[in-house]
Amino acid sequence: MKGNIIRLENVWKVYQMGAVQVPALRGIDLDVRKGEFLAIAGASGSGKSTMMNLVGCLDMPTKGRILLDGEDIVEMSESRLSQTRGQKIGFIFQQFNLIPTLNALENVMLPLAFQDEDDSEARKISERLLKLVGLEDRMNHLPSQLSGGQMQRVAIARSLAVDPEIILADEPTGNLDSKTGGFIMDFLRKMHEDDDKTVIMVTHDLNLVKSAGRVAFLKDGMIQSIEKKKRGWAK
Repeated sequence: MKGNIIRLENVWKVYQMGAVQVPALRGIDLDVRKGEFLAIAGASGSGKSTMMNLVGCLDMPTKGRILLDGEDIVEMSESRLSQTRGQKIGFIFQQFNLIPTLNALENVMLPLAFQDEDDSEARKISERLLKLVGLEDRMNHLPSQLSGGQMQRVAIARSLAVDPEIILADEPTGNLDSKTGGFIMDFLRKMHEDDDKTVIMVTHDLNLVKSAGRVAFLKDGMIQSIEKKKRGWAK
């Protein structure tokens, strides 16, 4: 069994709303193992988005510890955390988050630029990834010239640009038709099974959790249960 790549220990996230404190997460304990496919599921308001931001090291806990490869992210400087996150985690967002003034190729190259990759090598990597997701004929198209499914495939290629250990997918099929959504889920499974990526998917769709090896169910900011599935378990 492989070790943990992310560990949450008694993690709380409390928001200050005027004079009132609103806890979004309450005492979360969770291990994410290297090479597994983990789904975080729950209804709207359960704390999924907050947990995604914390698991993805985009936000800091109010209390508790978050360990990324054994290092407490709270103890990292902002610049080191940004660099580490950029190297280890690839993000796929429901709203795609593509830069509208950049074409598909340039959007995929962007994370490589942040990691100071050579331009010619970044272009080669990005072209290969766009071909991998079937967009070799859309490389020079702006996001406004692409369908929702094509934009999500660009977002997937971008998430893989730095060859991260972890892919974090936030409702990855939420804005897509069923056929395109099926392609996205098949691709995530392929990345997990063939390339040994750790996949963490946040979703409210119980049909999607069938792809995961484990599912953590959230309610009212707490983990209600963790279920182990047959497929997707760490190799």
